[in-house]
Parts: sequence; C-alpha cells; structure tokens
Amino acid sequence: MCDYSLHAVAFRPAEASEVLVSSKFPGTHTRGFASPAEPTVAVCLRPGTELAFEKNAVMQGALFRWKIGATLARFRQMDLDKPAQHHDALEFSNGKIVKLTDLVPGQLVRVVQLPADRVVRRTTVARRVPRDMPLT
Repeated sequence: MCDYSLHAVAFRPAEASEVLVSSKFPGTHTRGFASPAEPTVAVCLRPGTELAFEKNAVMQGALFRWKIGATLARFRQMDLDKPAQHHDALEFSNGKIVKLTDLVPGQLVRVVQLPADRVVRRTTVARRVPRDMPLT
C-alpha cells in the first residue's frame, strides 16, 4: 500500500527482486520507495513484503541520523485507527519499527519476497445427475 499522503503521486506495485531507493517525493511531506529509474513514481508495498537494505538502515531523527542496526525488514502498517497519520512502516529483524517517513532518502533496498496472495476458494456444490438423464 501507499500511504494516504502519496495519493497525489503516480504509483505502482512493487515487484519481486527489484531494487528500490528510499525517496522523498516532490510536493509531499512524506517518504517512501521508488525505482532508481523512475524516481517520481512511488512503489507501493503490501503488508508482509520483505526487504533487504544494501547497508545498515538509517533513520532521520530530530537533529541526528540514527543507524537502525539491521538490514532486513518487513513492511507493515500501524496506527490505522488514526486516519490523519502516516501508517506505512518497517519492522526490522531486531524488532525496531520505523515509519517510512523517518527513513533517510537515498538508501537502496531489494524486494526479497512479496507476501503470498490470499486465495479465497469457493466450494461448489456438485449436483448429482441421474445416469438416465439426457445431457442437452
């Protein structure tokens, strides 16, 4: 998903194994991911998407930048009950949760794995046809 604040930006879904870069999008106050080849197009992640940062991930604090201490993360959403806040976040392998808007722009990540699609299976009721009934 893309956060509500990116709906004014062109966007597309993420693809498995592609390389993305953390980005700040023109005309918004938020950050997300984009393809290095299309820096103005936001790449939307679904909850459960797994990412591998090229280097130790870094977040922007109020005054300083902080190393997160991990390179592997899973995309998730948080604070969904608060409609006017950013929801997109990463949960890192060390347990830290960082909102995408706090990531330092310019970090390269690879989409390691997309979440499995939930398949809704419908069961059909087979009607038994008598053997002597003509099929027309």
